[in-house]
Amino acid sequence: MTNKQIISCASEAAVTVRAGFPKRSLGVQECFVVLSVNVKHRPIGRPVMVAMGSVNTVEVHPRDVFRQAVKKNAAAVIVAHNHPSGDVEPSDADKILTQRLVKAGEILGIDVLDHIVISKNKFVSFADRNLI
Repeated sequence: MTNKQIISCASEAAVTVRAGFPKRSLGVQECFVVLSVNVKHRPIGRPVMVAMGSVNTVEVHPRDVFRQAVKKNAAAVIVAHNHPSGDVEPSDADKILTQRLVKAGEILGIDVLDHIVISKNKFVSFADRNLI
């Protein structure tokens, strides 16, 4: 990943955020990753894992999601988490969390561009589904 890379679609975002997950975690336990981007949607550093959970849940707080983004003076974030089951369909809890993060981001002036749910071989983009 170079600083010249621009994240322009969900598939590029999915490939980029995947680098923030521990290699063995995708099929074992849920993790939550944040990628900070600048105003041109160029990554600011690498994706950062902000929470690690269990086989079917991960507890995430807005303060943890936005901490690095604020430090990096990011204009926006792309968030992602994995579903170890392989089923990337967003849960109701995923949708509620996303709305909380969007509201927190509005207060901070940091847009949430997308929330991506990934598994070993698939992903779903909240932005592509108009859920953000």
